[in-house]
Amino acid sequence: MNDSKSLRSKIAKTVRDIPRSGIRDFFEIVSSREDVISLGIGEPDFATPWHIREAASLALDRGMTSYTSNMGLLSLRRGIAQYVEKKTGIGYRPEDEVLVTVGVSEGLDLAVRALVEPGDEVLYHEPSYVSYNPLIQFAYGVPVAIQTKKENGFRLTRQDLEENVSDKTKVLLLNYPNNPTGATLSKEDVEDIAAFAIEHDLIVLTDEIYDELTYDKEHFSIISLPGMRERTIYLHGFSKAWAMTGFRMGFTCAPPELTEAMMKIHQYTMLCAPILSQEASVEALKNAEADIAYMKAEYKKRRNYIHASFEEMGIPCIYPDGAFYAFADVSKFGMTSKEFALKLLDEQNVACVPGTAFGACGEGFIRCSYATSLDEIKEAMVRIARFIEKL
Repeated sequence: MNDSKSLRSKIAKTVRDIPRSGIRDFFEIVSSREDVISLGIGEPDFATPWHIREAASLALDRGMTSYTSNMGLLSLRRGIAQYVEKKTGIGYRPEDEVLVTVGVSEGLDLAVRALVEPGDEVLYHEPSYVSYNPLIQFAYGVPVAIQTKKENGFRLTRQDLEENVSDKTKVLLLNYPNNPTGATLSKEDVEDIAAFAIEHDLIVLTDEIYDELTYDKEHFSIISLPGMRERTIYLHGFSKAWAMTGFRMGFTCAPPELTEAMMKIHQYTMLCAPILSQEASVEALKNAEADIAYMKAEYKKRRNYIHASFEEMGIPCIYPDGAFYAFADVSKFGMTSKEFALKLLDEQNVACVPGTAFGACGEGFIRCSYATSLDEIKEAMVRIARFIEKL
């Protein structure tokens, strides 16, 4: 049984049939090259603010190396509850409605597994973060991808939802501001979606990891609307706006029944988030407003530059209202997204992600992260302009 085919036959079919992440596949190619300007991975180029790093260091010096409660440090859960109430106007009890997770990725996994049974349908919108579809399949659910469109600014509408709902639909998964498009929703959009969820008695999972990085208008959360707190799992984390990707810190806020269900899975699989990361997050919530404002202002400058550059090249790109991604339409060049990205990498050493990594409706687009220095973005835009001139 030592040959590859025999071993592959032993792997669970659900896992065997799911493809690897299109982002990671592409960046394995990138990692083999030198002098590459990467507009690929969605990771802030800023170091975690010094006082947050110092909090982790001081916790280590004090010998804080133990487990915490499965739910997370109560001091952190209190801070999270205060933060969410300030942002959304909705209060959660730290004791039984806030769960600290290992990144938003774990929170999403917990939420899906706590709710989805074999055959249950989960509505989500594409282009989307690469893990949504696989997480639903890992829970033996049925992913139902709603294809949003460039013409509509990649916004999700109630009409889209009504065309895809069925009597097997149980969950609706949202992500705005959106990765990879940078799209956001208006308050009216959110009200329409909330009315749909209530009418069809759905549980909503709302991934709002990029809410602090909304540039030209206020972010509006679905939990702020009447009737939504009791049917929503709110997901957030520290990786993006606080530049804390390596700390792997996320959290969920939900009614106690849903929180308890997620905690049951969490306690047997992850036990708890790392205590040093939790201590750092306590400090992040207390004293990082100025840091977030500074980084957000820098991202906004980069957003303005990269969008203007694509438009000057004649490459349509929706104006990203949030997150730190530009989703550029390269369909007119007669290549697939992957062909365009590989050719750009080969000829100009600029790495971006093919839109198809985020779903079939991403065909014809490339995602360019502006979570890198403005100098590198400027050079990347020069190289892309040179590349398309040859085309």
